[in-house]
Amino acid sequence: MAKLSTPIPIVALDVPTAADALSLVDRLGDGCRFYKVGLELFVAAGPEVVRTLRLAGVDVFLDLKLHDIPNTVAGAVRSAARLDVRLLTVHTAGGAAMLSAAAQAAAGTGCDVLGVTVLTSMEAPEGEVLRLAALAAEAGLHGVVCSGREAAAVRSRYGTGLATLVPGIRPGGVGSHDQARVVTPAQAAEAGATYVVLGRAVTQAADPVRALAGIAAELRDAKAPGLADLRAGRKPA
Repeated sequence: MAKLSTPIPIVALDVPTAADALSLVDRLGDGCRFYKVGLELFVAAGPEVVRTLRLAGVDVFLDLKLHDIPNTVAGAVRSAARLDVRLLTVHTAGGAAMLSAAAQAAAGTGCDVLGVTVLTSMEAPEGEVLRLAALAAEAGLHGVVCSGREAAAVRSRYGTGLATLVPGIRPGGVGSHDQARVVTPAQAAEAGATYVVLGRAVTQAADPVRALAGIAAELRDAKAPGLADLRAGRKPA
């Protein structure tokens, strides 16, 4: 059984202005080619900041956590796809019809939709995360957002059929801030994460370039499990 790939790092542009965002992108340079645009930046700078990032040659994860009636969410997904974003989030709590509408609107566009299960700022039983992951899988979403604590269980159940994006990444010695369910970069890789979102551990570091390089090395050096290991509940040696 083939091993899972090293997680793809995504740096969160949780900043108040487009200028701040572009300054960080410029500073990190080739160290990161994938960035998250969340509510703070999107509300402040709008679609234009996404267009600017795409013109700079980096991929964009648009983290809007859409949750509305199916028709409205489908329209928003189509609009995001026209911005050429690679990943977009919706809330799995929106239900099966909404999730299916999102998946259908994204089909063939190159924009992959992820369903947010339970925010990592909250405590959550694994069973609830798996229940919501099942809704995402049945609707045909690309994957789910979950903490590293549940990523292995999702991978065990769905293999590579459901991508996992893990926020709340904290290297050893870095505080958890407002996150309740955090893991280290190595733990996320060992759980089989597809993507990891790196926020304050990079953006508020004294040297963001060095911090990112260290996390990237930890992700590469971690021994990602094979799918057979995950299904047997075994961690890498």
